[in-house]
Amino acid sequence: MTWRQLLLLSCLSAVVFLATENRQKLWADELQREYYEEQRNEYENFVEEQNDEQEERSREAIEQWRQWHYDGLYPSYLYNRHI
Repeated sequence: MTWRQLLLLSCLSAVVFLATENRQKLWADELQREYYEEQRNEYENFVEEQNDEQEERSREAIEQWRQWHYDGLYPSYLYNRHI
């Protein structure tokens, strides 16, 4: 082989190597993006579930308060009480 052929062969192998390395980096980035998206979705679901549970507990407490303080009038707020 002549020095030109060796130079051309080495340049082509370098290009192939860089392209392969670039594909691996893109693949790793895609995997990382999918992982973080999955983690974010799990956290959002967890937070939404916690908020739903808190709203349910609050609603139940308000309903119990209203039943306890109900004076036969509607709406059953304190300003409707007759002294």
